[in-house]
Amino acid sequence: MSRCQWAEGAGPKMQHYHDTEWGREERNETKLFELLTLEGFQAGLSWKLVLNRREALRAAFFDYNIYTLSKLSDHQLQTLLDRPGMLKNRLKVFSVRTNALALLQLKKEFKDLGTYLWGFDPAFPHISRRSKDDTPVCESPLSRAIAIDMKRRGFKFVGPKIIYSLMQAAGLVNDHEKECMLCQ
Repeated sequence: MSRCQWAEGAGPKMQHYHDTEWGREERNETKLFELLTLEGFQAGLSWKLVLNRREALRAAFFDYNIYTLSKLSDHQLQTLLDRPGMLKNRLKVFSVRTNALALLQLKKEFKDLGTYLWGFDPAFPHISRRSKDDTPVCESPLSRAIAIDMKRRGFKFVGPKIIYSLMQAAGLVNDHEKECMLCQ
């Protein structure tokens, strides 16, 4: 059984993430907000590092409850930086509250984050048929359009590469390699 090249030999957590989560259709708002947060934290870091800190981040961010996160004070956010397992980027930590507030505003127009994201293209999910030897895609015209719209709505750490990674993680784009056991 072969996996996508990035997951082969990357360790049990990465392989489990690949096998059970990455590229699977996700519409649950809390899970999508977690993925958005993790992808934002991953910018400039390795996904393996972020995945290894996932449980610490989940605990620090109240299981990604946007109502709780939207009410955190600057002091509370600052203290999160001292928690064990926390990724120590102040801008990224503070962006979680900003994004929770932006999501609350977005919910006034859309039912939830899933409806918003999946509503960008009725052809979702997009299925890639690339080989492991092909250069991986890092962004697309659609990820650029979503990033622009999210930035306009006040979200932070939502550039086109982060959004494309979110699209992959949440199954809006299925980028499993042709050789992967999970390629459809």
